[in-house]
Amino acid sequence: MKKVLIAFIALGLVSLFADMTYEGARSVIGAYFEMLGASALIAGAVGVGEFLGYVMRGVSGVIAGILRSSKVYWGLVYLGYTINLFAVPLLAFTGNWESALLLVILERVGKGLRTPVRDVILAEVTESIGRGKGFGIHEVMDQIGAIAGPALVMYAIGKESIRYAFLILAIPAMASISMLILASTTYPKLKSLERRGEGKKIKRRGILSKALLFYIIAMAMLSLGFIHWSLFIYHVSYVGLMPVALIPTLYIISMATDAIVAFPVGYIYDKIGPKSILITPLLALITVPLLLHNKVSALITASIIWGIVMGIYETSMRVVVADLSTPETRAYAYGIYGLVYGFSWGIGNTIMGALYTYSKPYLIVYVVIMEMLALVMIIKTLRMISKS
Repeated sequence: MKKVLIAFIALGLVSLFADMTYEGARSVIGAYFEMLGASALIAGAVGVGEFLGYVMRGVSGVIAGILRSSKVYWGLVYLGYTINLFAVPLLAFTGNWESALLLVILERVGKGLRTPVRDVILAEVTESIGRGKGFGIHEVMDQIGAIAGPALVMYAIGKESIRYAFLILAIPAMASISMLILASTTYPKLKSLERRGEGKKIKRRGILSKALLFYIIAMAMLSLGFIHWSLFIYHVSYVGLMPVALIPTLYIISMATDAIVAFPVGYIYDKIGPKSILITPLLALITVPLLLHNKVSALITASIIWGIVMGIYETSMRVVVADLSTPETRAYAYGIYGLVYGFSWGIGNTIMGALYTYSKPYLIVYVVIMEMLALVMIIKTLRMISKS
């Protein structure tokens, strides 16, 4: 039990320091591209990295599911975090936007590689304390890093420059890897991988249960209608309701909200189970109308609700995947879930971006339809779970 607790805390610190590193970089990467002479189109191409990152979640899940070895799982986590973290300080040495863009894309690919297997490990070490609470605590630590990283970057830029800020971010990157070493040496073998005969079980039961399949479809519907932060901020900048220097405060508000709600959301999940996510499509639905209300108070409220949705996504919605899969199929499940969710979010926001330009009332109608479909699919999933 002591080793499990140490591994859990170490994994939380891994995420805290990792978020300091890459969220710190993400807070100024657009300005860095502009400094390197890149166009707005090139700056927007970082979305390619987001897409590839989600593709790599599927690849990582499949590799881990096929090889099923503790060494492979931890190896993928190490590889992913190493690429994810050290691409950031290397940005300080780039002299053109091409190399900077490559590093930004590599950072997202690294995150994609390590996320599914990290979640499998986290699902196992939180089993004894309650997965909802465990994922909630982990998300709180994660978001502390997401707030501290941009704050560290602001300080470093004030002292020197953006390049200096990227170099400073090597410190939390190394701290994250140190905590990862502690976690992997404390909990080197996953119990679920030490059993024999898992391959036969997977073939007999299938990789995804029917309930999990419906749940993934529900999450695809939800993400198709959930506005991405980049489009959110595009609107804020376009309508000019806030000075550009104050726009990052909306992100800080969202990240702080995410951190505040993460543990309560996880605690509620442990009490009532997947029913706790029923409110998520409704929250995602009202975010866009609030945003388009074009008042500062509405923008702040939309930022808070966006943070709540992300808090639920990072805790309860991830825990459902673990609860609806077996230890033998969990890596596949997380990989497929991440791939589908990310792909749907990208497609959905492309559609939303087009509708934003063409007709904002149509955009609201689209969001309502997607989130209502998501709610229907979640209810159907809950009925399947109750019957099983």
